[in-house]
Amino acid sequence: MLDFIFNAKSVAVIGASDRPGKIGFEIFRNIVEGGFQGKIYPINPKITELMGHTCYRTIKDVPDTVDLAVIVIPAPIVPEVLEQCGEKGVKGVIIISAGFSEVGNVELENKIVNIAKKYGMRIVGPNCAGIVNTHQNLFPTIEVRPPKGFIAFVSQSGALGGAILMKAKEEQFGISIFASYGNACDVNESDILEYLMEDENSKVVVIYIEAVKNGRRFIETSRKLSLKKPLIGIKAGKTEAGTRAVASHTGSLAGQEKIYEAAFKQAGIISVEDFDEMFDISKVLLHQPPAKGDKIAIITNSGGPAVMLTDACEAFGLKIPSTPEETKKKLSFLPPVCSLENPIDLVADASYERYRKTLETLVVENWIDGIIVVHVPPVWIDAREPAKAVVDVYKQGVNKPIIACWMAGEPVKEAIKILEENNIPNFPTPRKTAKAMWALVERGKILKRLKEQQL
Repeated sequence: MLDFIFNAKSVAVIGASDRPGKIGFEIFRNIVEGGFQGKIYPINPKITELMGHTCYRTIKDVPDTVDLAVIVIPAPIVPEVLEQCGEKGVKGVIIISAGFSEVGNVELENKIVNIAKKYGMRIVGPNCAGIVNTHQNLFPTIEVRPPKGFIAFVSQSGALGGAILMKAKEEQFGISIFASYGNACDVNESDILEYLMEDENSKVVVIYIEAVKNGRRFIETSRKLSLKKPLIGIKAGKTEAGTRAVASHTGSLAGQEKIYEAAFKQAGIISVEDFDEMFDISKVLLHQPPAKGDKIAIITNSGGPAVMLTDACEAFGLKIPSTPEETKKKLSFLPPVCSLENPIDLVADASYERYRKTLETLVVENWIDGIIVVHVPPVWIDAREPAKAVVDVYKQGVNKPIIACWMAGEPVKEAIKILEENNIPNFPTPRKTAKAMWALVERGKILKRLKEQQL
C-alpha cells in the first residue's frame, strides 16, 4: 500500500525555497495554502523559517517522524539526500527533480533505486509533477489545486497532468487523487492503480500512459480494478514519431498501437482519444449506471438534432430500434402531431407534462437499455421545465441510464444546472452525447465479460 504517500500525516520538502517562482517555493506554498492538517517541514540549510514553519538544515534534523519527503534539488545530489531520508526512516519519497533516465542518465536513476530498496522506501518519480489527495487537503505538487471530487487521474506526464488539473479547476470538475509518476523508477502505474482500487473516494479512474513497465501485471491490475470501478485509458505514443517522442520524454519505450488496443480490451479499460473526451466520459460514468444492452431510445422536441443524434449513435455501434406497437399504444396520450417512432418527437411546444409522462412510459420498457433526452428550446418555452421533468422521473428510481442533450448555449444554462445537480449529465452536441452513451454501453459489456471470465 502507498498510504504513507497519498495519506501522509507529515511532509518534508527538501529544497524548499523562499523565492516565489522557484519549484521549491511553489510546492511548499501549495501544501500550506491547500490546508494540509498534518506537520510540514521545509528543508533548506540557507533559511531558518518559511511561511511560519521552522526550516531545518537536513531532514535528519527534523525532531519528529516524517512520512513523506518531496525532493526538489539538482539530480546529482539526490542520492545523498535520499540516503539521509532512509536513515531518518522516511517511507515515501516524491522526486520532482529531472535529469535521470529521461536524459540518458540511467546509472544515476539505478543508484537512487538501490538506495530506496536498501531502506524500504518507495519512490514516486523522478521527473514528475507530484501527487494530490483533495480529500486530505494534500497538495505536494507543482500544479494547481483542483476541486474535491471523486475522479482519480494518473499520468505519466506531469505537464499533461497539470493541464488536466487546470481544466478541472476552471470547470469545477472534482478530482479525488492525482498522481504524476514520471520515469516510474519504483512506483509505477500498476502500484498506483492497486492503491486506487481500495480508495473509497475514487469512483472513476483515468490513466494517461506512454509506456508500461510490466504489461502482464498492468493488465491483471486493471482487470481487477475494472470489476470494482470504471477505468478510462488514454494511450500516447501510437505512431512511430510518437514513440520516439515518448523515449525522449520519460526514457520509456512505447509499444505498438494494436498491442495496446488488445491490452486495453483485455483489461476492461475504456479507451478515449483526448482529454475533452476523457472529461465527458468520466462525468457520465461517475453519475450514471452502466447500460445492460445497446438499444437506445431518443426523446426530442426537434427532429433535426434527433436525426443527427441517431446517426451519431449508430456510428458508435448503438442501436436505435423502432418503437414497438405496444409502446405506441401506451404513448397514445401524446397529441397526434407527435411522432411515436424512435426518436420520439414531442414537437417544439413540448411541456413539462409531455416530457414527464413520456419518460415514465419509456423507463420501464424492456426494449430500451438507455434513454437520451434532447431539447432545443423555442424562445417562448422555459428550458428548465423539461429539465425538471427529467429529474422528477429520474428521482423515482430508474435502473437504466438517462443522459441529456440540451442545446442552444445561454438559453439552456439554468436548465443544464438543474440536470447536472441531479446527476444527469448534459452534453452540448449530438456526437458528444452519443459517445457518452456509448461509454455506458461499453461499461456494461466490460462488466459482463469480466464477470463471465471469473466463473
